[in-house]
Amino acid sequence: MNSKGGKSLIVGLDIGTSKVTALVGEYAPGEPIEVIGIGTHESRGMRRGVVVDIDSTVQSIQRAVEEAELMAGCEVRSVYASISGSHVQCLNSNGVVPVRDGEVSYDDLARVLDAAKAVAIPADQRILHAIPREYVLDNSQSDIKNPVGMTGVRLEVHAHLITCAQSAAQNIGKCVQRCGLQVDEMIVSSLASSTAVLTDDERDLGVVLVDMGAGTTDIAVFVQGAICHTANLPVAGDKVTEDIAHMLRTPSPHAEDIKVKYACALAQLARAEESIQVESVGDRPPRRMPRQSLAQTVQARYEDIFELVQAELRRSGFEERVRAGMVLTGGASKMEGVVELAEEMLQMPVRIGVPQHVTGLGEVVGNPVHATGVGLLLMGSRVEAPRRPKKLTAGKPGGRVDRLFKWFRGEF
Repeated sequence: MNSKGGKSLIVGLDIGTSKVTALVGEYAPGEPIEVIGIGTHESRGMRRGVVVDIDSTVQSIQRAVEEAELMAGCEVRSVYASISGSHVQCLNSNGVVPVRDGEVSYDDLARVLDAAKAVAIPADQRILHAIPREYVLDNSQSDIKNPVGMTGVRLEVHAHLITCAQSAAQNIGKCVQRCGLQVDEMIVSSLASSTAVLTDDERDLGVVLVDMGAGTTDIAVFVQGAICHTANLPVAGDKVTEDIAHMLRTPSPHAEDIKVKYACALAQLARAEESIQVESVGDRPPRRMPRQSLAQTVQARYEDIFELVQAELRRSGFEERVRAGMVLTGGASKMEGVVELAEEMLQMPVRIGVPQHVTGLGEVVGNPVHATGVGLLLMGSRVEAPRRPKKLTAGKPGGRVDRLFKWFRGEF
């Protein structure tokens, strides 16, 4: 655990396809986390959320962490790291146990969650998160959020399990350890982002979070306050850049600049008379082209992404229960016209989600790019809180049960 003065420090390490971001947060019990340091470095060793070059990834992590340490004036020893990619999968599972002493305790919650985790998964996968959605007591009382202290003889849990490839998790762990750091916990990106940007009302009503990064688009569906489906699409902002580079026959770095400066996701937002300057390959002079052509190319790719999101939502079986609509976050959600296009295509309310529940650096707090990083800080602080001497009250003090319950039940 990192510390500074009388306060605790927590570090979120968002290892993305285009960049690695380290966020340092400072907090005391009962106070919001204050983001006091940020470090970002280009990521060269990741593809679609998976490590493809250990040395490059180690270098990116090291640079990002050093920059964050410098700004925060502290030394980082351990991090909460993100993980994503198409290897991340989910399933819903039930577990049943007898209640030991006639009254449900935190120990019973841990045992029933262990029972839900006793499912057959491929040998090369491991369970990363087991999140209770609801509890049932004695077959009669259902949809219980926290049964501790209630009387009964049979406790059942409906849980959401998120699994990942053993090798993908080990490679991320290896990269972090080579930087002389410890991994406190590995957290799926979509779960972290949802913690940072969703409201309780949205979770209760039913909402789909779509985190659009550079290499992957992560999806998390919440119904009746609990997560019930997670998925990952291998298309995101990088595909838009590739399309622009292909159409304009210009190098990727120029295509990325053009995307950031001039692109929009709705062709009707670009006026017919607008034109942009495009750098050419080799020694050829730059050219001019209509901005509308660029917008049409970008719109086509975003339409593809939203069609895939809609198909995934249908596949999950929860489409009809997502009454609060969609929340978009991540770097690729910042494109002008994205919300309008999504609303038009999906026929549901759509908003951009920015990180909440933290204070401090303005560039972080109001920026959807940092949704995952802020979510790592928030989730990490809930795991850390029970370890603090003052907080050891419920269950076995500071034990696994206490931590599991506070984090996975999501007292947020």
